[in-house]
Amino acid sequence: MIHIQQLSKKYKGADDFSVVNLDLKIEEGEIFGILGPNGAGKTTLISMLCSLIKPTSGKFTINKLNYSNDKRELKQLIGIVPQEYSLYPSLTAYENLFYFGSMYGLKGKKLNDKISDYLEKFGLSSFSNKKIEFFSGGMKRRINLIASILHEPKILFLDEPTVGVDVQSKNVIINHLKELNQNGTTILYTSHHLNEAEHFCTRVAIIDNGSILVKGKPKDLIESSKNTHNLEEVFIAFTGKELRDYA
Repeated sequence: MIHIQQLSKKYKGADDFSVVNLDLKIEEGEIFGILGPNGAGKTTLISMLCSLIKPTSGKFTINKLNYSNDKRELKQLIGIVPQEYSLYPSLTAYENLFYFGSMYGLKGKKLNDKISDYLEKFGLSSFSNKKIEFFSGGMKRRINLIASILHEPKILFLDEPTVGVDVQSKNVIINHLKELNQNGTTILYTSHHLNEAEHFCTRVAIIDNGSILVKGKPKDLIESSKNTHNLEEVFIAFTGKELRDYA
C-alpha cells in the first residue's frame, strides 16, 4: 500500500536532515506505528507522505500512485488527522464537518447523513450546533477525526490522535479506528503513548534522527530485545534515556 524508497528531507536553513534515506513498505490493511522521540522525524515523514511538504530526495508511492504525477488522485484516497486541531473555532461542529466533507466532493443528503451518523457514533449529536471554541480537548479530537474520515479514505494518517484527551474519548477514538481498519482502511499512526501503540498496532518502526532503528510486530520486538517486557522498554533500549527537549 505504501512503498518508500530512500526518502530524505532537509529543511531550509537546517544543519541536519529530518528524515534520512528512509526505506519502508506498509501492507494494505495494516495499522503501522511510527514511534520515536521528539524531533525524530515522525511528523516530517507523515507530512511528506500526505504531500504537505516536498521531499528533498527519494520517492514513494501510495496505492501505486506517485507523488510527482498523481498528487490529485493521491490526496483523494487519504485522510489526515494532524497533531494540531485543523478546525475553525468560530464555526459549529456541523459547519466544520460540512465544510470538510464538501472539500472531498460530498454533498446533499449523503453528506448530511454521514455527519449525523458520525456525530451519533462519537457521542456528539447534542453538540452539533455548538461552536468548536467551546469544546473540550477530547471533543475537538473526535471532531478532528470525523472530518478526516467522512470521505471514507483508503489510507488514514494519524499524528498523535489521542494526545491530551480524557480516557473516555481515547477509548472511543481507538475503538472506532479499529473498526475502520477492520473495514479495510490502512492506518499509519504516530504516538508517544507506547502502551497504546503496543496493543493497537500490527507493526511498528522505531525511528531516531530520521532513520529507522528497528521494525516489526510489537510482540516480536519485545521477545527479541534483551531484558524487555513491553514496547516502552524496547523503545528506551534503542533510543536511550537521554532527554530529547528541543526548541
